[in-house]
Amino acid sequence: MSHTRVHNMNVSLDGFAAGEEVTLDHPIGGAEALFGGFDGRWIGGTDLDIGPMGFKDALSTLWGQRIGAEIMGRRKFGPQSGEWPDDGWQGWWGDEPPFATPTFVLTHYPREQIDFANGTSFRFIDATPAEALELARKAADGLDVRIGGGPSTVRQFLEADLIDFMHLVIVPVVLGRGVSLWAGLEHLQDRFTIESVSFPNGTVHQFWNRKRD
Repeated sequence: MSHTRVHNMNVSLDGFAAGEEVTLDHPIGGAEALFGGFDGRWIGGTDLDIGPMGFKDALSTLWGQRIGAEIMGRRKFGPQSGEWPDDGWQGWWGDEPPFATPTFVLTHYPREQIDFANGTSFRFIDATPAEALELARKAADGLDVRIGGGPSTVRQFLEADLIDFMHLVIVPVVLGRGVSLWAGLEHLQDRFTIESVSFPNGTVHQFWNRKRD
């Protein structure tokens, strides 16, 4: 059975998971404090040749396991808005995006598919969460679908009750403003079983598993 998963989403103590304005010079948009301890190792998902392994490293390897497709919002793909400019933009990740799967970018503006040699293909779609998930599941061919973010995209899938699993990293910072993960999701916790593991630095890893009837 295919599952819909969220991995390694950093969230502040006051519930923000991204900054308000993403630009080329400021890709995190004012939420840099959420990523103060980020060393990039989870990006590839399965690269274990990094020295001693700890609990957080073991968690990070789940990012790419059994994933057959990803869905992301337009702001995760790039800082542009409106009609796509003719600037050759292919995402933040250069010539080797780490996804290595069909990756569906939610946008109201059409754009030609972008294919990379490592198996990543960016497919730009104007779709509801349910429609996007249906397309991604077909492309995943029985494997799981990762909802890659940002928080607005994850929130839309939560609102539609389409998320099976979330790994959240609660970072001990207060941002005061940004893009909220939780806005409008009253009583969301009633749909999930939630476990957490705390670390001495104040970081808490939460694991949300959707309840089954």
